[in-house]
Order: sequence, then structure tokens, then C-alpha cells
Amino acid sequence: MTTPQLPQPPRAFRWTVLVLISLAMFGNYYIYDAISPLADLLALQLGFSDSDIGLLQAIYSIPNISMVLIGGFIIDRLGTKKSTLIFAVLCLLGAAITASSGKLEIMVAGRLVFGLGAESLIVAVTTAIAKWFKGKELSFAFGINLTIARLGSFAALNSPTWAKHYYTNWQLPLFISVAAGVICVAGAVLYWILENNATKKYQVGRAGSTDKVAIRDIFKFSTSYWFIVALCITFYSGIFPFQTFAVKFFIEAHGTTRELGGFLSSILTLFAMIATPLFGLLVDRIGKRSLFMMFGSILLIPVYLIMAYAHISLYIPMAMMGIAFSLIPAIMWPSVAYIVDESKLGTAYGLMTMIQNIGLAGFNLIVGWANDYAGASAANPGGYDLGMWIFSCLGFFGLMFAFLLRRSEMGPHAHGLETITAR
Repeated sequence: MTTPQLPQPPRAFRWTVLVLISLAMFGNYYIYDAISPLADLLALQLGFSDSDIGLLQAIYSIPNISMVLIGGFIIDRLGTKKSTLIFAVLCLLGAAITASSGKLEIMVAGRLVFGLGAESLIVAVTTAIAKWFKGKELSFAFGINLTIARLGSFAALNSPTWAKHYYTNWQLPLFISVAAGVICVAGAVLYWILENNATKKYQVGRAGSTDKVAIRDIFKFSTSYWFIVALCITFYSGIFPFQTFAVKFFIEAHGTTRELGGFLSSILTLFAMIATPLFGLLVDRIGKRSLFMMFGSILLIPVYLIMAYAHISLYIPMAMMGIAFSLIPAIMWPSVAYIVDESKLGTAYGLMTMIQNIGLAGFNLIVGWANDYAGASAANPGGYDLGMWIFSCLGFFGLMFAFLLRRSEMGPHAHGLETITAR
């Protein structure tokens, strides 16, 4: 006797799942970006150098150079709902440890614990989205998830405005990040409940191994994949380490208030929240994926030097960066699923995440050192120029890799990234 096949989950149910699991990402992103608006207070009240502040962000990425291996194993063994909750709890614990003491060692330990959970949480959520959404909905679903997640970044970077009274002391804003950690755990719990109910009523797709690296498969990837990985490391190394010091840079080099500096930094997130799903829809319908990634990379090259040397409104370079921050991720991550066979997606995403975290860790430390070396401060705003040149060079290399990707995808071994329907 055959077992009757369960129906596919209704579209409204799948989108509800997406929103709930994205709440966990909201809390995750808030905690990550809670340091940037505090940078000048950490320097004034705790005596932290820019190298110390860079370390607080770099330590997040350092364990994730290898944590993706362990995180992928946990996701494969326990499934998305259990692993999402485990990683969300680590995010909350890390936020609590960071807020508990003004000693650099303890704060670094807290950011380390947070990093152990945060990056694997992103992978677990990515796995879940791939399980619930397929085909032409995939890029749009990724975009919606990023929009909700980046709302957490937007809230954190603008906290000097809506939580202004908390910025009299370095510790109080970090308590708000602990509350964001509670939201992160709540989103994971709600997703667990909803998926439990779904498996009893609907046919739920199986997510592939999204983050397990098989060394033997690395040598089988095409050159297009490696160009995407190279673009990934240069792009994110220019964006997130810049945001680490952005508010402090705006205050000391351009004389803004903390509130305005936080808003300027959040323009990246504001653009991404609105435009990322739209760009996802656009490329799903017209293709030209590598061409769009070239355009996004071009936008990044001049923005840092404009902020360093040009006497124009800061809104202009930040808007340019915001467009790039919306465009490239909306195309880059789904493109991997088109280039790499489904059976090797775990290896592909895991390797890409590992290399990305090498860049984030390295450039947070490098730019922090560069600012200290050049004596960046309110008395010496030109000390930030060296770091701006480093970021601008990353933009140039990003353009180069995007160009090489397009050339590869216009050749005989193309994977269809430039067509409406990639393979």
C-alpha cells in the first residue's frame, strides 16, 4: 500500500517561514554592527586603539575560517531547525559576554563566541531557504532574507539616534545588543515550531549539505566559481572593515555628530534593504549577472577616495556604495548555485565562506593597524587616508575579477549566468 504524497506547502506558508527565520538573522546582524557606533566611546572611555577595535571585529571572522567545517557538520547531522537554534543561542551568549566587562580580553572572548555562532547561523538560514525555495523564486527569497537581516544592521548603526541617551556609557548600547540576541533566539524557536508543523502537513524539500568542505571536490570547480570567490573576498573586505571604523572616521575626519555618522554608515544597509530583492528579481528576468557584478564593482573604486579627498556631500559616495552593496550580494550568492553541481554545493559555499572570513579578519586588522600607524584622529584626519587607499585598491581588484568572470561566461564553457535562465 503506497503512502499518499503530501502536498507542497502553500506559498503564503513558505514566505511566513522565511520571515520568521529571518528574525534570527535580524538579531545576528544587529549584534555584529553594535561595535561601530561605539568605536569613539571605546577609545575615549576604555582607551582602545583602532587596532583593538579592529580586533573586536576580526576575532568574529578568525574562528570561522575553520568553523564552517564544524558548522556544516552540525547542520548536516541535526538539520536546519536544531542547528539554527544552537547557533542563535551562541549569538546571544556572545553578546552577553561582550557587554559584561570593559576588559579587552573579555570583550574579545565575547565576540569570539558570537562569531562561532553567527556565521554558522547564516549558513543554516541559507540552507533552510534553499530547502523552501527553488528556481526563479530563489534570488528573490535571498533578497528578502537579506533585507530583514540588514534591518538589524540599520537599527544598530542608527542606535545613536533612537537610543541617544544610552550613548553616555560604552556598556549601555551593548545591553541593547543582548536584547537583539533574544530576538535572534526567538526567531529560531519560531522557525523550529513552524517547520515541525510543516513536516506533518506538507512535502518539505531536503536541503543539500550547504557548508561541508570535501577537499577532493575543490579541484573540480570551474574558473567561473573561483572568480566569484575572488570577487567575494575583495568585495566584503572593502565593505565590512570600512563599516568597523566608519562612524569614528566620519566623526574625526569630517566633524559629524555620532548620530549623523551612524546614519551615513547605515545608508549602505538602507539601500540594501530596499534594492537587494529588486536586483534579485531583475537578474532572474534579464540575466547579465556577471555584467551587473562588474557595474557594482566599478562603483566601489572611487567612493573611498571621494570621502578622503573630495569636499562634497558624504551622501553621494555612501549612496554609490549602497547600490554596490545591494547589487553584488543579490547576484553573487545565488550564482554559485548555477555554476556548481548541486551535489557539490556544500563544498562550494563552505569554501567561499572560509575564504571570505580570511579577508574580513585580515583587513579589519590591517586597516586598524594602518589607522594607528598613520595617527588617525580628530587632530590628524589625514591619518585615515592610508586605509581609504587600501579599500579603493580592493574595489579595483573586485572589478578585475568581475571582468574575468564575464569573459569566462561569454566563452564556450559558460554556465548561463548571462542568460535569463541559468542552468
